[in-house]
Amino acid sequence: MTSYAPRPRRPQNCNTFQFCARAGYAGPVPEVIRQEPAVDGWFATDDAGVPHLIGSKCPECGTYVFPPRANNCPNPGCASDTLESVALSTRGKLWSYTENRYAPPPPYPSPDPFEPFAVAAVELAEEGLIVLGKVVEGTLAADLKVGMEMELTTMPLYTDDDGVQRIVHAWKRAGDDAERSDEKERRK
Repeated sequence: MTSYAPRPRRPQNCNTFQFCARAGYAGPVPEVIRQEPAVDGWFATDDAGVPHLIGSKCPECGTYVFPPRANNCPNPGCASDTLESVALSTRGKLWSYTENRYAPPPPYPSPDPFEPFAVAAVELAEEGLIVLGKVVEGTLAADLKVGMEMELTTMPLYTDDDGVQRIVHAWKRAGDDAERSDEKERRK
């Protein structure tokens, strides 16, 4: 009889990712020398460090697009070939969510051991556009409820061999920072 047990996972190169030290692996983990977006052009931060998504807007029909692109309005009723770059809302309502319980396959970075994380689809307050993104560490699907207010932030995805920490846009529950500050004050 043939066994259909899953194949053992190929070991990750722990010198590459920041999580290896937390997982108890030996070997040097690169020191973070700077942060850069994992995908260029999807978000930016203002002078105060507050992030916002970068999208595109059709000047003819007003349709918004994320991720941004330079041409071809996605509205089938519009023939515009030009889109303008715009800053998108930083808040919205949770439209849907799920919890990723499986590690991505190589070559994509993932911690070992893998920890589940939530993914949220948030409808932006002003544009009505739905944007998918990871939810910050420490917030799982059980902590989320459709319709709740969400706020844009950023979080590290991984650190490469050159010490560049790659960051991505992410969602957090609106008010989480204030709630955590209040909780710290109560504990004093």
